[in-house]
Parts: sequence; structure tokens; C-alpha cells
Amino acid sequence: MSGAGGHSCEHEHHDHPVGPEAGIEYSLYTKIDTDNLECLNEHIDGAGKSVFKPWEDRLKKDKYVDSDADEELLFNIPFTGNVKLKGIILIGGEGEMHPSKMRLFKNRPKMSFDDVSAAADQEFELTRDGDGSAEYPIKIVKFSSVHHLTIHLPSNFGDDTSRVYYIGLRGEWTPPHHHGVTICTYESAPNVSDHKKNLMDDVSHQIM
Repeated sequence: MSGAGGHSCEHEHHDHPVGPEAGIEYSLYTKIDTDNLECLNEHIDGAGKSVFKPWEDRLKKDKYVDSDADEELLFNIPFTGNVKLKGIILIGGEGEMHPSKMRLFKNRPKMSFDDVSAAADQEFELTRDGDGSAEYPIKIVKFSSVHHLTIHLPSNFGDDTSRVYYIGLRGEWTPPHHHGVTICTYESAPNVSDHKKNLMDDVSHQIM
């Protein structure tokens, strides 16, 4: 399933301050179209959806996703509107199960492992993060209008299986733009039969 992009990965991450405002900042999970979210190569069907959860649940270990055939995972994440993505946090499994690299693609729905050889829009080398303290800064200019985000985790620190407990997305959400359609009913050409009938009615009325 492996695919290598041509971009060098970024090593930079910021220590994220943990405070009461974090729950608000990392609330983009509520703007995910969960019914259509999919995780490829997950060991248990539907487990991938469980890692997008409230900030206050990020340290809970009861919900997680494990990879199946190898260490790769691929998340296809549709949003219910447009997102300006600013930061991402990933809490991975213990030891060597923690993903070691993350690749992001924007607005490419239904990607598969056959598609990940394409150059990613942004890549990161991940640090082992057990509590959500490491935030990876997003290129906001490039991710300013995202309706679909794909996260590819191609490798981990050495285990046959990758595990993810939490993925947090920070940014701004705006509702989709629905352009209303105005339906105008008008007579493009006169219906001769209708006018003829009205004329006959007028004549008969005058005679009577």
C-alpha cells in the first residue's frame, strides 16, 4: 500500500497549551460529515470514526483505531461546510505503534492507497505524543477553503500495526454556500388558441 511523495517532511511542531479554551479550539470534529467519513485499512470497521472526539476525551483509551494488513491508515474526512484548517494534533499508540509520518491532501474525496503516490499538500514527521501536547501547524493559505481532508499515515516507529487514539483539528468553519434558484414563470410566446378563445368570448358577450 505504500506510496512515497516527493515532498520533504516538516519536523516543526508547537507545544500546545492545555487550557479550557482548547475544547473550543478543537471542536471541528463536530463539523465532520461522520456518516461519510471513512478509514481505509482499519482493523475493525468504523473504528476510524471514533478518534475524532471531544478534546476532553482525547486521553481516553477505550476508543481507538488499529491498522489491519500493515501499518498504513488513510482517513477520508468530509466536512459539512468549508474549513480554514490551522492546526492538527495526533495522539498515537504506545511504543512503536505510534505513527511516524503524516501526509495531508485537501479536497480530494474518496482517495485510496492507489492515489497516495501523489505529492501531498503538506507532510509532517511526527513526534511520539501521548497527551496531545504537540500541535502541527498547517499552511493556512493552502488550507483556507477545505471541504474534504485526507490524512495518510504511511508509517510508524517500527511496529507491524499502527494505532491512533485521537486526531484533533483546529480551525474555522463556515456553512456551505447555497445559491438559491429563482423560478420565474412567464409566457415566452402567446398561446394563440387561448387568445382566440378570449376574443370569441368577448364577441359573443357583445352580441348578447
